[in-house]
Amino acid sequence: MAEIGGIGCGCRGVSGGKFFHPGGFSLKSCFLEQQRTRRNRNFFRNVSIVPSFKRGRLITKWSSVAANSPIFRLKALTVSLKALKLAGVHGVAVEVWWGIVERFCPLEFKWSLYDELFGLISEAGLKLHVALCFHSNMHLFRGKGGVSLPLWIREIGDVNKDIYYRDKNGFSNNDYLTLGVDQLPLFCGRTAVQCYEDFMLSFSKNFEPYFGNLIEEISIGLGPSGELRYPAHPLGDGRWTFPGIGEFQCHDKYMMEDLMAVASQEGKPQWGSRDLPNAGCYNSFPSGVPFFEEGHDSFLSDYGRFFLEWYSGKLICHADAILAKAADVLRRRQEEEKSSVMLVAKIGGIYWWYKTSSHPAELTAGYYNTAFRDGYDPLASVLSRHGAALHIP
Repeated sequence: MAEIGGIGCGCRGVSGGKFFHPGGFSLKSCFLEQQRTRRNRNFFRNVSIVPSFKRGRLITKWSSVAANSPIFRLKALTVSLKALKLAGVHGVAVEVWWGIVERFCPLEFKWSLYDELFGLISEAGLKLHVALCFHSNMHLFRGKGGVSLPLWIREIGDVNKDIYYRDKNGFSNNDYLTLGVDQLPLFCGRTAVQCYEDFMLSFSKNFEPYFGNLIEEISIGLGPSGELRYPAHPLGDGRWTFPGIGEFQCHDKYMMEDLMAVASQEGKPQWGSRDLPNAGCYNSFPSGVPFFEEGHDSFLSDYGRFFLEWYSGKLICHADAILAKAADVLRRRQEEEKSSVMLVAKIGGIYWWYKTSSHPAELTAGYYNTAFRDGYDPLASVLSRHGAALHIP
């Protein structure tokens, strides 16, 4: 039996104009927020902010044998939900996994587990924040549990490992599909973005009676851990430890082909065929790493700017494509039902090495943010364009 995603509870509250987290005070979040505020006071001007839900113990179980397995300890769960309501809790957060619902075959969606769970939450009088998860969390359990990507996706990946992110040493990360396949029909005739869209359409069709009354917020997974970023700092496999700068994740053949095409369009084909920046390794510190200093061939060079624009731009296009689909799905349902659901997107809290000029940990994660450039305004613009609120963990 493998534990699955998580139901957690959270209280809404504002202190001094900023949301606080019921799970406790976070120095990391505080530092990140403080630095961002100093750097750009207009960052949140056009983007709504929602509080994070604190994640509690995983209280549902799912068997790899059947997609309609019953909820684990149903009576205890029912009592717990009623207790949360009596305690004044506004609602709970539930992760809805692609690797569970569309596990065995493409376009065969099994919602029975979530049908039952959402019914219990509704009966308890609680509200619901749903996180649609298009990633895997198996790395957190070291092979002893967790949720993988759908089995039919993994079968494709067994034959073609380039559907996953790769680092410069060829190691792949099968937690999330590479951005290079967003628009390629490699998945039984569908592109990755079409797979995500079909999942969202099926979810919307199945749970539309809950929109606006039970379901208040829907978070759209955009990358590893549901966050809009590259898996530059992988946990659980021994490659990276804090506070290493991480590594660029664009060595699968589809990303490299795209890089070469963009370089040719820029009139610099050599920039697409050369080795990627001399950017150290996962656990390097910025000092002594040429690309993250301010010399020749650094992040400030013409090539450095080109590469970082492309690398971060792929991430922004990824968010734009998926959030456009999500916003369209919600808009259609909400017009029909005259209900309101908030769309939410999550970015990573990459705070270490912020006081350096190059911000290397942010660059490898896909945020082109340095002492000389605001890398978060383009992300905020995408979210604002699609009416999505911002969640920083």
